[in-house]
Amino acid sequence: MAVADVSGPLSSLTSWHADWTGLRVAVLGLSVTGFSVADTLAELGCEVLVVTEQADEQYARLLPVIGARLYEGGLDEVPATLIEFTPDVVVASPGFAPHHPVVRWALDAGVALWGDLELAWRVRDKVVRGDGRPADWVLITGTNGKTTTTQMTAAMLAAGGLRAAPCGNIGVPVLDAVRDPAGFDVLVVEVSSHQLWYLSHQVTGPAPVSPHASVCLNLAPDHLQWHGSFEAYREAKAFVYANTRVACVYNRADAATRRMVEDADVVEGARAIGFGLDVPGPSDLGVVDGILVDRAFLDDRRTTALELCTLDDLAAAGLSAPHIVANALAAAALARSLDVAPAAIREALRGFHLDAHRIEVVARADGITWVDDSKATNPHAAASSLAAHPGAVWIVGGLLKGVDIAELVAARGSGSKAAIVIGVDRTPIVAAFARHAPAVPVIEVDAGETEDVMARVVEIAAGIAGDGDVVLLAPAAASFDQFSSYADRGRRFAAAVQELIARGDDDQHDDPSSARGR
Repeated sequence: MAVADVSGPLSSLTSWHADWTGLRVAVLGLSVTGFSVADTLAELGCEVLVVTEQADEQYARLLPVIGARLYEGGLDEVPATLIEFTPDVVVASPGFAPHHPVVRWALDAGVALWGDLELAWRVRDKVVRGDGRPADWVLITGTNGKTTTTQMTAAMLAAGGLRAAPCGNIGVPVLDAVRDPAGFDVLVVEVSSHQLWYLSHQVTGPAPVSPHASVCLNLAPDHLQWHGSFEAYREAKAFVYANTRVACVYNRADAATRRMVEDADVVEGARAIGFGLDVPGPSDLGVVDGILVDRAFLDDRRTTALELCTLDDLAAAGLSAPHIVANALAAAALARSLDVAPAAIREALRGFHLDAHRIEVVARADGITWVDDSKATNPHAAASSLAAHPGAVWIVGGLLKGVDIAELVAARGSGSKAAIVIGVDRTPIVAAFARHAPAVPVIEVDAGETEDVMARVVEIAAGIAGDGDVVLLAPAAASFDQFSSYADRGRRFAAAVQELIARGDDDQHDDPSSARGR
């Protein structure tokens, strides 16, 4: 992996209070992250050029106000405007893949290449705590469960009396949290593999990101088109543990995460802390007789454990699915590394609610339960949903992002009552069922218009499902082929379900055999 040159003038830029004046920075992308980067750099006195193929109108209007320039146009080739600008640093938004022409140009030209995390870490001392130190960072990544775990961790920290900001890939840029004038004790940062890839380019930097605690929740193939291979994706995810100071939290049920910790270059004294749904060993969190327990953060961890909460507590809060219990254990490990008391963890979990579109029951009617897990945008996430709802009528498909779905169909799809296949990448899904689950009825929905897709899907599902059945939207694919986002996909599903129930006309349900099926 090429590593940008971080010597020279950039080596002194490790504080908000350093002299950033006149530094020439090209910012790639103008969405929420790109604008936060440009705004920060402009405030520091840098000369800023934002480069984007298509500018968000709202942010584009603000650039002249903050004193930044804008280049908007095609980026199949490196624009002359960027070359003439001769940047000292390029700060890329996470959407810019390693093979993007501008990213390659920066690397080949020896221009320092940062992501937003690198910049945020360098200026993290803009607001400090009473002890004069900036906020601690906790980094959370994984193929699935990042957002839930980030939110749970922040809730636990808050219940323990700490000011915590969930930020990063969750939607609030890290730089916005760093610049919040009220300040925080802890930044709980959801980090994507894209952000970690950029961060990994600064391994020789003067002040590498050094989190208090970190976790990779799990690992399964995803974003392969962006990274180029599963090996590159894994390498990026593993970087979450680099320079961790106190606790490297890993998933005992996922050997890949253990190996990441074993191979990580951490601060001396950092501990490996495992979590899992089984009985924990010393230095682990787990489950004993229906109780979530901590055997890691106590003096007598060889013979005793601390009770955190019960499975009944989680069930009462709608958090009983096994993968959500695992998220809760991971979050608890991170919170315990910051001395949050077990009672505060229990309080936080009892009051926690999952986001919309995450195994969300949108309706129960006529004996059928309709579940929206539109956020299951890859096979690993969909596998967890199917495990929680065996025998469901499964709505699957969308944009597969280069991921092979055959293993999921073989492992979980064969137990489905039926499969309703949507999206542009239907062919490999149908083929996977034909090969690995030939007994499962498969119905394709080839509605071309977004407005028509879910209405058709729900009609077909209602004609298949019977009393006691679950209809599960767990697409195992991205949504951008037919919808604006996974949230849009989930909202349209829920709206179609509610419209069907409101009609209350079961006689109008189409016979599934009338749809195009195998």
